Amino acid sequence: MKSPSLFRSILRGIYNYFIFFLLVAFLVTCTTMLFVRVLAETLAIELTGDNLQMAAKLTFLNVLLLTTLFAVIDRVRRKLTTERATKHIVSAAKEIVRGDFGVRIAPLSSLSIDDHYNEIIDCFNTMASELASVETLRTDFIANVSHEMKTPLAVMQNYGKLLQTPVLSDEKRMEYARAITDASRKLSDMMTNILKLNRLENQQIYPKTETYDLGEQLCECLLQFENVWEARNIDIDTALSENVLVSADRELLSLVWNNLFSNAFKFTENGGRVTLTLVAEEAFALVRVQDTGCGIPPEIGEHIFEKFYQGDTSHATQGNGLGLALVKRVVDIMQGEIHVESEVGVGTVFTVKIGRVTDEPEEAR
Repeated sequence: MKSPSLFRSILRGIYNYFIFFLLVAFLVTCTTMLFVRVLAETLAIELTGDNLQMAAKLTFLNVLLLTTLFAVIDRVRRKLTTERATKHIVSAAKEIVRGDFGVRIAPLSSLSIDDHYNEIIDCFNTMASELASVETLRTDFIANVSHEMKTPLAVMQNYGKLLQTPVLSDEKRMEYARAITDASRKLSDMMTNILKLNRLENQQIYPKTETYDLGEQLCECLLQFENVWEARNIDIDTALSENVLVSADRELLSLVWNNLFSNAFKFTENGGRVTLTLVAEEAFALVRVQDTGCGIPPEIGEHIFEKFYQGDTSHATQGNGLGLALVKRVVDIMQGEIHVESEVGVGTVFTVKIGRVTDEPEEAR
């Protein structure tokens, strides 16, 4: 590896020297000829062949001397400026390649250093910070996925072994089969949500906007949980403004409402209440989903939109910590806002703010 690099370095030195030689030869020759001509005309000196030959030799030696001097100065200049800066950057880049994303380059303060190198260093440090964040997210994501997959796989494995018991009643067999089905469904839902979230984060899902009545969509999504609230005797309160039109991706927004409703019913005790409100403001539609559940402590509320984060471990078997991450990403894509207000022992309110259509189109009337 060193031989080709050394050979290229020698060739580069020869090339630079040749360029300096041509430049110096041109300048010295022109100035010398001009000086000799003016001197000869002024002093009426006759130039002989010997004089011209001697002047040519001195001029050539002068060119060689100046070229060597300029090449040495240029080499020292490059050593102190360009090579010094690039050495720092290359050294840090090698650390990045080896997986050390904590490396940073200190700005160069010497007056001989071009400011453009500090711009490159700033960009490099920013890139290293982003790579460190991505690496942390990747590591956490893999760890969380592995952890979340262990539970349903362990359930399926254990109940699968129990199903192999020779003497097993039909009732137990159905119970074990149902447990395996539920675990496999949870695993399937988690994989589906991971794929959706990955596509959303990598902008592989492009919203297909259409104008529709938001209140109707909210009612349709809420009715999907009718069996849940009836089985658990949960009261439903709705206050929906009429003719609230939005221009959005209907399918993506349904993910938001379904996840918010699912969380509301999951954390609301039997006999509790879930309230759905839709309010039309000047240019926005405000959707509030409120429950009378256990509430969210402040330290947990700061992380609820992170992937795989589950603040209430007692309900971990009912979800995989991806729902609210999906909600946040969809709302961001729709250029909306989502906020959460919660009090422990009182309940939680999720508020989604999205743009609405203020002028009703003809086809929607």
